Amino acid sequence: MLDIDSLKFDEKGLIPAVVVDSASKKVLTLAYMNRESLRISMEKDLTCFFSRSRQELWLKGETSGNYQHIVSVTADCDRDALVVEVQKDGPACHLGTDSCFNDLVYQGDTPPAFQYQGLMELLQGRKDCPREGSYTSYLFEKGTDKILKKIGEEATEVIIAAKDGDKPNTVYELADLAYHAMVLMVQMGIGLEDVKAELASRHVIDHKVKQEKMR
Repeated sequence: MLDIDSLKFDEKGLIPAVVVDSASKKVLTLAYMNRESLRISMEKDLTCFFSRSRQELWLKGETSGNYQHIVSVTADCDRDALVVEVQKDGPACHLGTDSCFNDLVYQGDTPPAFQYQGLMELLQGRKDCPREGSYTSYLFEKGTDKILKKIGEEATEVIIAAKDGDKPNTVYELADLAYHAMVLMVQMGIGLEDVKAELASRHVIDHKVKQEKMR
């Protein structure tokens, strides 16, 4: 790992830090650190920045509770900029938004990469504001029993496709199953973070079991 002294701080002793959500990879904010704030960040595993307007250190979340837990800090090839991956406790922006980057300046023709969170937001939108002719809105209108029935049907289709050794069709049916499972999640108020947390807890348990077997 790099030593702090190998980083290139500017003439004011600062280095830009691009803060990224470790789960979604969404850029949350651009802030600045000096040697002291970077040292504090690494000691506490929480982002600490240097405010250029106030000319003082500030620990993100100290007053709002919206702490950013550091996953990693990576320097660029010139060692004059940082990317800080975090798990956040709340909004990154002082305006209360998830990210400081919200005002679209330009949008090209290339479609954005698929994200599960984006699909969850779309599904929630279809539930909150039903759209005529929307299959998703239809499922929410019919309720949990209908959603569960569809999950059962799609699970059966996955089994049949996999049993036949048909990989493309298995992928297709798995996508259908995943979609309907996410509809159920929205219906029951279950978020992606809930499932991720459960999987993470199982990973820890599995890791411990493996260690015990190796003894």
